[in-house]
Amino acid sequence: MARTRDTTSIQAVYGKHRDRYLELVGLFPLRPIRTDAELDAAIRVIDMLLDQEHRSTAEDDYLDVLSDLVEAYEDEHIPMRPVSDADMLRSFLDDWRLTQARLAAETGIAESTISEVLAGKRKLTRGQIGKLARYFHVGPGVFTFAGL
Repeated sequence: MARTRDTTSIQAVYGKHRDRYLELVGLFPLRPIRTDAELDAAIRVIDMLLDQEHRSTAEDDYLDVLSDLVEAYEDEHIPMRPVSDADMLRSFLDDWRLTQARLAAETGIAESTISEVLAGKRKLTRGQIGKLARYFHVGPGVFTFAGL
């Protein structure tokens, strides 16, 4: 007996965007990612959706689930090495195009402390982590888990 798909529930949720949702599922089915080739294909679809200026609810939902599938595959197959306080701070300085002097002035952390952290001579304190997290608009966990 042939099995047919009931798209009534999809239509009820997505209305006029139902076809776009099904098009995306056809492009990359929402199922566990098992190979690097599938990972690459999933990332191409994610990039395509992120490059859109406006996305429908159906596209956002699809993107959310596909991102979870990519994350699950990467967590299992792509080991992440711990990042030191120095590497994390250097990355932020580079990304934000900041000097140590400017970061010191704007966070209230001594420039000598920033320099010592970058040289690997000292670790960040809780207070410094809080200041940096607020300054860079990230959670303190970004710095707390560095080096683990």
